[in-house]
Amino acid sequence: MSFRPPGNIFRSRALDDICWRCSRQTVAASTSALTPPPIPIPISVAKLSSRSFSQPASLRHVLRSTPVRLKAGYFVSNELSIRGPGRVGHDVKPADPDQVPPHRRRQQQKRRREDAASASLSGGGTVEGAAATEDVLPPNASSVLTTESTKQTSAFRRQLSLYLSLSKPRLTVLVVLTAMAPYALYPVPDFISPSIGLDTPSLSPLTLAFLTIGTTLCSASANALNMLYEPQWDAIMSRTRNRPLVRGLLSQRKALAFALLAAVAGVGGLYFGVNPTVAFLGFANIALYAGVYTPLKRVSWLNTWVGAVVGGIPPLMGWAAAAGEYATGDGSFQELLLTPEAVGGWLFAALLFAWQFSHFMALSWSIREEYKAAGHRMLCWINPARNARVALRYSIAFFPICIGLCAAGVTEWSFAVTSIPVNVWLVRQAVQFHRHEGFKGSARGLFWASVWHLPAIMVLALTQKKDMWSRVWRSVVGEPALDDDEEYYDEDEDEDE
Repeated sequence: MSFRPPGNIFRSRALDDICWRCSRQTVAASTSALTPPPIPIPISVAKLSSRSFSQPASLRHVLRSTPVRLKAGYFVSNELSIRGPGRVGHDVKPADPDQVPPHRRRQQQKRRREDAASASLSGGGTVEGAAATEDVLPPNASSVLTTESTKQTSAFRRQLSLYLSLSKPRLTVLVVLTAMAPYALYPVPDFISPSIGLDTPSLSPLTLAFLTIGTTLCSASANALNMLYEPQWDAIMSRTRNRPLVRGLLSQRKALAFALLAAVAGVGGLYFGVNPTVAFLGFANIALYAGVYTPLKRVSWLNTWVGAVVGGIPPLMGWAAAAGEYATGDGSFQELLLTPEAVGGWLFAALLFAWQFSHFMALSWSIREEYKAAGHRMLCWINPARNARVALRYSIAFFPICIGLCAAGVTEWSFAVTSIPVNVWLVRQAVQFHRHEGFKGSARGLFWASVWHLPAIMVLALTQKKDMWSRVWRSVVGEPALDDDEEYYDEDEDEDE
């Protein structure tokens, strides 16, 4: 007979199950209380589809069945990237730039532009940073021609492109047009022979041809000498590093020969084909641009004013060429340009002088760090605030200049009205340039406004030349025009009666 303890008499199977279940629940509760909360897993990057929740499954089952695939770019756009070095996600870079969301890429580009702008203002900017901040300049014509010359299979075409690039063709075309416009706007007296088909006095086409060719050659010579003087500094700047002398496509001896031949031919053509005064102005243009303006760029920011004087000489050349057509004396400088009738020529020179500042101040600001790296003393990086003030000041000067052309009898008074919208547009862009000191696209706006402003003013002046349409109307209708002598005799007859 076996002996049982008294306690075993009251133990039952049901009581045994209840005790074990209670103990397991107690242990589980205590374990969960001591366990730290789990880190939430970003569900959005697990690439869960809508089918994962279509079945009555728990979240744990879904996560186990769907592998979590975190992209490298996730941590770049996540807030973990701002926790500092040594933290998770700080040094993680996207394997593919396309993995970065578009809005993050835009934010990164904006931050880079702001950093480059702040670095340039503090003096610690780089040429690349400045170029990335504002890229407002069109491709340089000389650089384009130099590139095209390397693609030519013909030696003649290759050399022609190189010599053409030495002349800075866009600048040369602008210089020639600013000389031709005052020539055409000159108030020709009535005793000059009228043109064919119209009862309108005209100037000599041969004189205009000599003026055009001579001015072109003088401008080409000045530009070639400019390139010949500073190839080592042109190599630093992005706009000029592709020029033929910088790349070694032309020797300095050939460039010097081209410049001297162009100068002799240009000044000689102006002397024998136009008059000595215009030839002197053409020579002065070469001397000031190549001999004063170019070396002064490395000495003082006043070089911009000297360059503006150079830009005002071609209008005087055109005016003096027209005045020499009916000069009764020896055609000296005093007779052609220092008389009351020469006010129109000086007003055109003032117009081009003022235009240089609104155009160049915006152009130079966009490459101010390149000018600084090359050692050119430009106001755009020495004193940006003053640079903007100068552009605004000379933009306002167009209003009195246009009124002066009307008062001098060069254009009709309607020109003073029609030129207002164009001048207001330029001044508005100059105000933005001054307010933002070149940032926020203001330099780009002023640059392109100045590019279109000058031809617009010239076209308006040419179409509203003094008495031009009245003479055309009389020629079409057949109404005779009275000379001054006839009007004088008619007045005397009326008085006698």
